[in-house]
Amino acid sequence: MEITIVAGARPNFMKVAPIIKAINKANQADRQISFRLVHTGQHYDKKMSGSFFEELGIPEPDVNLEAGGGTQAEQTAAIMVRFEKELMNNRPHVVLVVGDVTSTMACAITAKKLNIEVVHVEAGIRSGDLTMPEEINRMVTDSITDHFYTTSSHANENLIKSGVPLSRIHFVGNTMIDTLLSNYDKLRNPEIKVNGESLKPNSYFILTLHRPSNVDQESQFIEIIRAILEGTGNYPIVFPVHPRTAKLLETMNINDPRLHFAEPLSYLEFNYLVKHSKGVITDSGGITEETTIMGVPCLTLRNNTERPETITIGTNVLVGTDPKKIKSNLMDIMNGQWKKGDIPPLWDGKAAERIIASLLEIYEEELALIPS
Repeated sequence: MEITIVAGARPNFMKVAPIIKAINKANQADRQISFRLVHTGQHYDKKMSGSFFEELGIPEPDVNLEAGGGTQAEQTAAIMVRFEKELMNNRPHVVLVVGDVTSTMACAITAKKLNIEVVHVEAGIRSGDLTMPEEINRMVTDSITDHFYTTSSHANENLIKSGVPLSRIHFVGNTMIDTLLSNYDKLRNPEIKVNGESLKPNSYFILTLHRPSNVDQESQFIEIIRAILEGTGNYPIVFPVHPRTAKLLETMNINDPRLHFAEPLSYLEFNYLVKHSKGVITDSGGITEETTIMGVPCLTLRNNTERPETITIGTNVLVGTDPKKIKSNLMDIMNGQWKKGDIPPLWDGKAAERIIASLLEIYEEELALIPS
């Protein structure tokens, strides 16, 4: 069985890393699986060096399509053109895509037009917000996917409502959590200093913001920062700055000794800081999954989320962007009144093994029916 695995950005590689490990484990048990790892090059990330892949325990990609840059349409087109050539030269039995980046949608479409089956890992998640490019990517990908690997009952329900047969929905858990748990003992202190002193556990907050609704309007962005500063007492706030946000910060006069801007961190460094923080303030979806596993309070500065299990079960709270709500929720953390949270079902570090077992069951049976 031959699988082409697609990744387009750093978070995608964190989702495919345990899948590759599960393939290698299956091969050790005499199962015949080969894979080709394709990096579309959607996002340039200077931290994606050889050490990044070594850190995650996966090989360097077999090919980098170098299809980054440009508008959404230009990027989608570049990925599709280059991935089509890749598939024509290296045709697999199945293409595996993960998450919800542009590469996921573009490569799914390309594969299906070549009559190659598509499996989607992290299928079925929905925010209901069509202003998010990711939501379009999810909907389009899932409309042509052959088998759906899901992280939660919410995702299952979304797919069922859209008419997907139960036989094609496979509830396996979360490969991002596989990666976190397998690296939990390897998390590395980045040794960030604030005012010349090292950060102490439970004595600082982590902030990540990058969504246009939060950072594109200067007045809104400043109001959010002020609310965060007012709600966090005297605690330092470590803000690893997304390149998009860094450009905006250059034009704003946001200065406070408690607000510490940091370079984007490696996976092991960032999660070390999250694990030992007093709380996380973010507009990212993936981080809310990791804070749930680590039992760290998390505020999501959005009006919707595609990961409701982090709220109903985990440590996350959806607070929107109202400065008053941000401040009041931060005070709950300061006063020790945050909910404890629990771990969602099957977020146990074995999702990738379930995926590979399922793929072997599905496709080995199908391949056995094809005349040699």
